[in-house]
Amino acid sequence: MIPTKYDLHLFTDYMQPDNLSFNQYLLLTGEPVLFHTGSAQQAAALLPRLEAALAGRPLRHIFVSHFESDECGGLTPLLDRYPDASVVCPEVTARQLAGFGYHCSLDAKKPGEHMITDSFDLEFIGYPSEMHLWEGLLAYEHRRKIFFSSDLMFRWGETGSDLIHSNWKDEVSGITAEQVPNPQRLLRLQENLMRFCPELIATGHGPIVDLS
Repeated sequence: MIPTKYDLHLFTDYMQPDNLSFNQYLLLTGEPVLFHTGSAQQAAALLPRLEAALAGRPLRHIFVSHFESDECGGLTPLLDRYPDASVVCPEVTARQLAGFGYHCSLDAKKPGEHMITDSFDLEFIGYPSEMHLWEGLLAYEHRRKIFFSSDLMFRWGETGSDLIHSNWKDEVSGITAEQVPNPQRLLRLQENLMRFCPELIATGHGPIVDLS
């Protein structure tokens, strides 16, 4: 289980054909943030769990790290339920969402920008996502020392709400060409990530990683 000090709720579903768990997270603060939507099908199952966790609070922000179905495929049902939520995403993803007809509040961020409120300080980290190497974003919450790794760090299998223990250096050095298929950009990303000292990795797939 995630320690309560992190104010973090995990929603996870295991997809047997892929042998992979798909995770979404709610950072339940004064301005609640949902990290990823899941696919359209996953979002239908997510909504009642999300509503229960919010307990009547409005969802203020939805973070989308890059344009892919399990990151933003469920935006329509989520925005139908929470139409005032802003979608925080990379500039490339904002253009894609606008091109697909999403008329929501798109808050495009650049690498190195911060999103600071009374209850969190999110720093956005650029990374070349997926095979096209489009600019995606990772997020680091400074006050709680949580790194939201999206697809960058993951493990196969059915993991549920498991936590595993590791260390930051091993997790960063374990990023492979499967995640970033460009040696120079992978090295730059790894060097950049070593600036941070997280206590928790909220992975997009697989168990949460406890670094404390």
